[in-house]
Amino acid sequence: MMTRLLIPMFAVAMLAGAPAVQAAPCKDAKGKFVTCPPPPAAKKVCKDAKGKFTACPQKPKVCKDIKGKFVKCGTPGSKAV
Repeated sequence: MMTRLLIPMFAVAMLAGAPAVQAAPCKDAKGKFVTCPPPPAAKKVCKDAKGKFTACPQKPKVCKDIKGKFVKCGTPGSKAV
């Protein structure tokens, strides 16, 4: 009777302790704990109408002058927005 209760309790205890073991803190070269860097961002995937992978379209560059009016990029005093 005791083993019937002990085995399921042991299994639950192992599952409850598993996330703590997997979450390893980040350490620097000297062994001190530091904040972990964020994970790399996933690349954006673009597909055409048929579902094939294609290059993603680029946003057109928009430039404004000092006064805030839209101008062609490359003119003196223009900044990309």
